[in-house]
Amino acid sequence: MSVHDDLTTVQRCLDDLSRSVGRLEQQIGSGGLEMRRVRTDADHLRESVALLREAAAHPGAPGKPELVTIPDTPYDDSLWIDTDDEGLGARDRHAP
Repeated sequence: MSVHDDLTTVQRCLDDLSRSVGRLEQQIGSGGLEMRRVRTDADHLRESVALLREAAAHPGAPGKPELVTIPDTPYDDSLWIDTDDEGLGARDRHAP
């Protein structure tokens, strides 16, 4: 099975789930916490599958963030002139 076929199958199952949740809401009522959670979870699944379908339609799109190279060379000491040493206080003062 292709990814498109699998996504179509999942979408069909979500449609069935949505119809079943709708019937449950009619029988039980939609005001209870449990029913609202089931409806919200079903909606989240629908949104997640839509995002997955979009990502599968554009396989060349970057899935991982671009890596940033950090140089091994030491930082310029002049960057730290006006800062305090953490936990030690300022350089020209004594700890109590």
